[in-house]
Amino acid sequence: MLSEFLLSELSRLNPQDRLPLHRQLYEALRRAILENKLSPEERLPSSRDLVQDLGLSRNTVVAALNQLTVEGYLVSRVGSGTFVSAKVPQRQRRPLRQTSHPAQQLSHRGQALGKHFCASELEIQPFTPGIADFSAFPVALWQRLQNKHWRMTYPDMLDYSSSGGYAPLRRAVADYLHMFRSVALDLDQVIITSGTQESLELCAQLLADQGDTVWLEDPAYWGAGKAFMATGLKIHPVPVDEEGIAPQASDRHAPPRLIYVTPSHQYPTGAVMSLERRHQILSLAKQHQAWVLEDDYDSEFRFSGPPIASLAGLDTQGRVLYLGSFSKVLYPGLKLAYVVVPKGLAAAFKAAHYDLNRPGQMPVQAALAEFIDMGHFAACLRKARQSYAQRRHCLLEALQPCLGTHARITGAEQGLHLCVRLPDHLDDQALARQLGKLGLVVRPLSAYCLKRRDLRGLVIGYGYAPLAQIQRFGPVLAQVVQQALAHRVAA
Repeated sequence: MLSEFLLSELSRLNPQDRLPLHRQLYEALRRAILENKLSPEERLPSSRDLVQDLGLSRNTVVAALNQLTVEGYLVSRVGSGTFVSAKVPQRQRRPLRQTSHPAQQLSHRGQALGKHFCASELEIQPFTPGIADFSAFPVALWQRLQNKHWRMTYPDMLDYSSSGGYAPLRRAVADYLHMFRSVALDLDQVIITSGTQESLELCAQLLADQGDTVWLEDPAYWGAGKAFMATGLKIHPVPVDEEGIAPQASDRHAPPRLIYVTPSHQYPTGAVMSLERRHQILSLAKQHQAWVLEDDYDSEFRFSGPPIASLAGLDTQGRVLYLGSFSKVLYPGLKLAYVVVPKGLAAAFKAAHYDLNRPGQMPVQAALAEFIDMGHFAACLRKARQSYAQRRHCLLEALQPCLGTHARITGAEQGLHLCVRLPDHLDDQALARQLGKLGLVVRPLSAYCLKRRDLRGLVIGYGYAPLAQIQRFGPVLAQVVQQALAHRVAA
């Protein structure tokens, strides 16, 4: 009977799993033991009998039995045979029917974090915002650089990094920020992370305690909200206007420990923080002894007007932490970013980063440092900037028919997305769903709002959309928006 059960189990295994035969037999026997098809202290057939009944080689059967013996499922007794261990905990053959929804078993924080934000829309589609075009990335060159550093058998390159990252890469970041973003810094202030999300969580964990308040732009980048929620902070939404985050007197009643901003290109509205507002934020940070987290996520792509100085470049009090990423220029899966911290915090950040995250990927960091030093990063950036400028221009032209009294564009001067602002009473979420049925993934502006209910619009990305697709689908998008506006006016 055991042999028949095992044959049945082996035949039901998914062929695509491609497990070795001894592993397949191991899994089948283990399941038989746990589901009480083999009772404790029950004697198994001899390996010779199993070989004959199952049509397997002796090596296969012996390997499976040995593994189960090592793990404590079986006990071998000299001269008596192999038996099921009496100490194996049994489980019911069929799991009890679940009486509650899995989400109800999560903590309150877990339930909040488990709610997706446009999860089905994160797939790459022509107008998905926040996605860069990585199809032109020089993969062959990148592979050569990685292989080169993998061949170098330095033990420290395979270990965790306790120094904040690969020194030549941190130096390249410091040089870049000093030259192009007017940030005064030295090498020790740069810490390499595995992405902006990790940078945000690290800042929240080290600079704030559970229950402290973080001022968050409203509307906001959803990833920042989730990072702060996960670290137990209270989110206080502060509305955004045409000059960026706009704190009011009433916001002083919720004094911040952290202030998260995207001053160069507010996400998602695209507002650029004015110089006056920047000085106001720095003054508020000094007044409340708060820390400003400047997420400069797409400053590399500015298409009109002079470059905008970073908030960190204006900071004279050491209250600003500057966050950047390589994902928008190179490719998202690279998962390398950086945070620039004030000098007095550098040692603590490195130690905590090591203890909390066990950072590594040193060969990848070394390949990226060489990629930058050889000028390939600058070349990729120039090529991407030219390509995105063409796509942006094409999309702006395509959207012209739907613009006018009731619709306008904001945030098109920089970045990989723009925002079509719509009348307050138009249902932008229904409009986004309508476009989604046509295969055009855009995001409703109202979905980014935390507290306010007065914003409507469409956040449209052009970073990943090929020029031909913008030329083809841009007019379709404009027509649907135009029809929605006409319907509203008629109503």
